Amino acid sequence: MTAAGTAPGRVAVVTDSTAHLTAQEVEGLGVVVVPLEVVISGRTGLDGVQVQADEVARALSAWEPVTTSRPAPARFLAAYDRAQAQGAEAVLSVHLSGALSGTVEAARLAAREARLPVTVLDSQQIGLALGFAVLAAAGAAAAGAGLGQVTSLAQATLAGSSTDFYVDTLEHLRRGGRVGATSAFVGGVLAVKPLLTIREGRIEPLEKVRTAGRALARLADIAAERAGDRPVRLGVQHLDAEDKAQQVAALLAQRLPAAPPVLVRQMGAVIGAHVGPGVVAVVVAPHTPVPPAEGP
Repeated sequence: MTAAGTAPGRVAVVTDSTAHLTAQEVEGLGVVVVPLEVVISGRTGLDGVQVQADEVARALSAWEPVTTSRPAPARFLAAYDRAQAQGAEAVLSVHLSGALSGTVEAARLAAREARLPVTVLDSQQIGLALGFAVLAAAGAAAAGAGLGQVTSLAQATLAGSSTDFYVDTLEHLRRGGRVGATSAFVGGVLAVKPLLTIREGRIEPLEKVRTAGRALARLADIAAERAGDRPVRLGVQHLDAEDKAQQVAALLAQRLPAAPPVLVRQMGAVIGAHVGPGVVAVVVAPHTPVPPAEGP
């Protein structure tokens, strides 16, 4: 578990390592991060602590076995206890999609044993779509918002967010049992480059594109369509595909010049383990203003 150097405010925000937040973001807003576990060829380590994304990319490229597992409920309970010890009166615990991982269920089990009120939220998202919601919630908490406001802001951010991504191959998703409806793509996987999306917490097919270059351009087109005229935050994530990610970020900057700078960030070890090297994902999230603090 990693925690900020500054104590949480009245409401503490807890998330997991799949939110892909930086140390500066975590420390600056007092977010508590509970890491998932990654197993590479039988060796277990904590996501982002003992196992990094580049190590997972190398293992997957060599077709070494890589699996992941949720944190034990005791890790979440320790996070909630620590938040209380630092002065929090309540906790919002926001986690990756329950349709893809048992992490949120582990958090719910721990919340039942916590000594302060804990609201557990299934983001139905992954990566920076989860991360942007956590940052919005933590910003509101730092400004003095109560649990209800902090939760509502996280929910509104998630409801307006999208994650669309390109993968070089569906094999890693298939091996991890997370292909789902994308199995319809498998028959023609050698002839197409699949674009996928997160819909209601699950990985679903979006489009088939003939070339990698066209797939990346199409990702930027789709993101611009999803953004529309509203204020948004944009993120591009990748695993061992920095050049592709920068290419998509440049296209997004051209299509959405009024948006803040595009965040380009490598995926964490857990998400990377399931999508494989070469993945590029685009996240669009509403840029929601922090609500005024609640009265006493």
